[in-house]
Amino acid sequence: MKITKETIVADILNEYGDIEDVMMAFGIKSVGRYSIRRVITKFLTVERAAKIHKVPLDEFLVTLNKAVDQKKINNQK
Repeated sequence: MKITKETIVADILNEYGDIEDVMMAFGIKSVGRYSIRRVITKFLTVERAAKIHKVPLDEFLVTLNKAVDQKKINNQK
């Protein structure tokens, strides 16, 4: 999955889990398993999440995609 600004945050979480270290690096707290924040992610794009948390979108996308690529590599081992 290539993450773009239109990617829904819930799709990332469903596919790769809560990439907590990446989110925390940008000041975004972990999304709990059954929290209201988890429900909201079903309607939240990466672009909107970046705006909400005042994170540079381009930097956020690069970091998210690197984290996803690393997770794929680790899962293949």
